[in-house]
Formats: sequence, C-alpha cells, structure tokens
Amino acid sequence: MSIPTINQLDLAHKRVLMRVDFNVPLGPQREVADATRIRAALPSIRYAVEHDAKLVLASHLGRPKGAVEPWLSLEPAARTLETLLGRPIVLAGDCIGPAVRQQVATLSDGGVLLLENLRFHAEEEANDAGFGRELAEMADVYVNDAFGAAHRAHASVVGAVAYFRGPAKQRGVGLLMRKELDALSALLDAPKKPFVAILGGAKVSDKIGLIRNLLPRADDVIVGGGMAYTLLQAQGVGIGKSLVEPDSIEEATRLLADARSRGVGVHLPQDHVVTATLTSGVSSETTADIPDDRLGVDIGPRTVARFREVLQSAKTVLWNGPMGVFEMAPFDRGTREVARVVASLTDCFSVAGGGDTVAALTQADLAGRISHISTGGGAALEFLESGDLPGLAALRA
Repeated sequence: MSIPTINQLDLAHKRVLMRVDFNVPLGPQREVADATRIRAALPSIRYAVEHDAKLVLASHLGRPKGAVEPWLSLEPAARTLETLLGRPIVLAGDCIGPAVRQQVATLSDGGVLLLENLRFHAEEEANDAGFGRELAEMADVYVNDAFGAAHRAHASVVGAVAYFRGPAKQRGVGLLMRKELDALSALLDAPKKPFVAILGGAKVSDKIGLIRNLLPRADDVIVGGGMAYTLLQAQGVGIGKSLVEPDSIEEATRLLADARSRGVGVHLPQDHVVTATLTSGVSSETTADIPDDRLGVDIGPRTVARFREVLQSAKTVLWNGPMGVFEMAPFDRGTREVARVVASLTDCFSVAGGGDTVAALTQADLAGRISHISTGGGAALEFLESGDLPGLAALRA
C-alpha cells in the first residue's frame, strides 16, 4: 500500500482528525462491556499524543439512523479511553458545528477531544459532501485507524478524505490499520504453504466472493456452520431441515467444481450434532446422516478429527466464522474444538476474524496464541475478496 502510516506524518502542533472504531458493546448500565476495539486504537492515539498532536477522535456507535439517541452517546467510550490512556478525554456535544469547532480551537498539544456519535447525523452514512467538509475543516491531518469501518463509504471514511490534499494537509492510516493490512495482505500475496482456510457462519452467499478469491491461493478449505449445508446439498447429500440457501446452490456447485479443477481440498462436515428445533435446552444427538425431521446445529467429533488432520501441517491459516450455532450451548463445542486446534499449531501464521470466532478464542483463553486477530469482520472479508476497501481507495485518490 502506498499510503503513509501515522509515524510517517508530521503531527507536532497539528490538528489531527483520527477516525477510530469505538463501536463497542454496552452493558445494562451503559458501561463498555468489551473494550477490545478501544484498546486496539491505543497505539495510534498514544503516538499522536506523544508527538504533540491536537487529537480529534471520530467514531460511530450503533445504528441511531440519523437521530440523536442519548443511549448511543460515546460517553461510555470516552470514560473507558480516559482510564486506559491515563489522561483527560473531552467529549464534544456534537461532531460538527460552531461549538465543536471552538473546542477544537482550544485543544492544547497532546490534548484529546472525542466527537459525539457521527451517526447522530444522517449525512454520515449518506457520505454527504458538506458533512465531510465540515469534519475536514477541523483538522490539518487525517488518519484512518478504523479498520472495522473502512469498508463503509461514509463521510468520515471517504468524503472527508478528499479535503486533505496539498502541502498544508496530510492523510494516512493508523498503526492498527497498518497491522491489519499487513496481516491480510500476507494471505493474498504469498501465503506460506500449506494454506488452509476455515470458513463458517450461516450463509454461503456472504462468502462466495471470498471463496472464489481464495481458491487460487489455498491448498484446503474447511467449511462448517450453516453455510456447509448449502454445499452439502449441492453435492446431493441429505440435510434434513438444516439451513440452506436454494438460490446459492448453483454457485456452490460451480465453486466445488472449480476447487476440484484446481486440486484444492474442500472439507465438509462428516457428522453432525442435530436437533428437532433450535430452542434452549432441547435434546440433541450426533449422526452421520441428518434425518428429515432434524437440523444440523454443530459439527460432530468425526468432523473435528478430520479438520484437525487437515490443519496439522498448515503453515498459514485463515479462520472466519463458527462451526455451529456458537451462541447457544452446547452447540458451541465444535467451534471451541477448532479453536484449540488452530491455537496449538506451531510454525504457522494464523489469522482469525469475525465476532463468534474471536469470542471462541477469547473465552478459551487462546487469543494470545493466534498470530493476528482482526478487529473488522466485514472489512476483513471485503479486503480478502477484492484486495481493497473504500476507505483505502479514498486515501490513495
């Protein structure tokens, strides 16, 4: 990427607008329930502060749909950041307007101002030019460190960037964004072989583009979760009442044929945890063949053993998506078993992304044994599909 990183920019005494991803889950008392994304932004924030920048942070939270929703204020994120950073954080009353511009004007070197939720304005998601200009007018330098939002063509990600041109304006990416791009680019450019991709989740339609782009690069593709049943049906295997996407059968058939022609192994579940209905506390059983009145909700032990066998020799692993209905115990067992296998691999570059994937690794205390955990599920998928993102294209334009 020919985009400068924050440590290549002149920040001293400059107003720096940094797009971060503080779209964090909130608890019942509106406390930050998981500060992972805030922690991930700390290296860039600290770098800017330590280099005497007047730092203006911008983020969204939730889906307020262009209206001010007090319960989606970034105030909890501001307080958490204040604790983690160990210095005062001022929360603006809005993200644009005269009062905000005045707050920016009074920032001292090393001071930090967090703008209020960008999505309180519908113009943010509409990539409105005027809204983007107002954001840009508050700063001399633009830094995008919000990898999780870089696939959105929104004003703070795309529109505002156009105004950071010329000798008085600079733009680049943050340290988190650079880390993400380096890790994901390694999967696309020259992955060390054997390269095994593990894909799960509900819908194969969400990952057709990813599979298509991985087939020329991967040696094996492991598939679990609901998306596996569409592929199994494409092979003529009975799947009972399991989740299936009829409109994706034809494309699934083509993908399987392409994999065969390339010599790429596609590994689907050989046994399944099945149940009559997806409700809490329902009884389940493990079977190789899914009865007509049952649906598959997790991979079985024979499948775990086969997946382990495929992964043992891997030198590069990409994992995105759970192997079953991870959010409902005990149908999370397959995902947890795969997590243990991936974490046990030595001399292997492993990349994991997606909420349930990361949750499985975190809950099993295995996240530290993965080479890179992506902070942006949707952005990671889009980058691996196309090698680019709207937020990156804007920075290069």
